[in-house]
Order: sequence, then C-alpha cells, then structure tokens
Amino acid sequence: MADINSLAGAGMIGVLIAMGTMLIFLGLIIYVYMALAWMTIAKKLGYDKPWLAWIPIANLFLIPILAKKNWPWGFIFLVPIANIVFYIMWTWNIFEQRKYPGWLSLLSIGGAIPLVGWLATIAYLVINGVVAWVDR
Repeated sequence: MADINSLAGAGMIGVLIAMGTMLIFLGLIIYVYMALAWMTIAKKLGYDKPWLAWIPIANLFLIPILAKKNWPWGFIFLVPIANIVFYIMWTWNIFEQRKYPGWLSLLSIGGAIPLVGWLATIAYLVINGVVAWVDR
C-alpha cells in the first residue's frame, strides 16, 4: 500500500508541473503579443526590418533603432539599472512618435510594485497594443 507521504509528494510534483506548464504557455502568449505589437510599431514608424521583433535578443536592438538611436545602443540592455532607464527613455520617444503621451512608458516599471504590479503589467501590455494598432 502506498505511503501517504509518497502520495503527497507525487501530488506536489504534479502541481509544480502544471504550474510550470501554465507559466511557459503564458510566457509564450505574452512573447507573441509583444512581438506582434513591436513589429506593427516598427512598420508604422517606417523601419524596413520589423521582423526583428520576433528574434530574441535582436528585438532588444529594435527598440533603440525605433527611438532613432544607432543599433549598438542595444548593448545597454546588458547593464543593470541603466537598461531600465534607457528602455523608459526610448519607449517614451517611440510612444511620442506614435502621437501618444510618453509618460505611458513609465508603466513598464510598475510591475516591480508589490501587490499592484500585475495591474501595471497588464496595463502596459494593453498600452503597447494601443500604441501599435490604434492610429491617432
């Protein structure tokens, strides 16, 4: 007969596998959504290689390019703290090019706020979609 501890352990492993699978699936959905949004923004800003939004790492170089900086500026994403500051500055510029208030880019750091961070993250995802697909 099975020991209760082994059954509990098997149940916990099953829960962890299910949660991990859900997180991977959610991550893929967010990745596809953001790639579509950045690709659309790149097209609307007249960039000739919008497909870079789909390539991991290369998509980080797309952001400074859209903010009218040279592509090597993308290496700043390797520098802690500076990457956050420059990401906000560049998305601020990009949002303004699309005729949206630049301060909306500040929502990208809202995810770090305990308890309400998930709301800011969802809001930032929605704002990226609006900037991509709603013309002003």
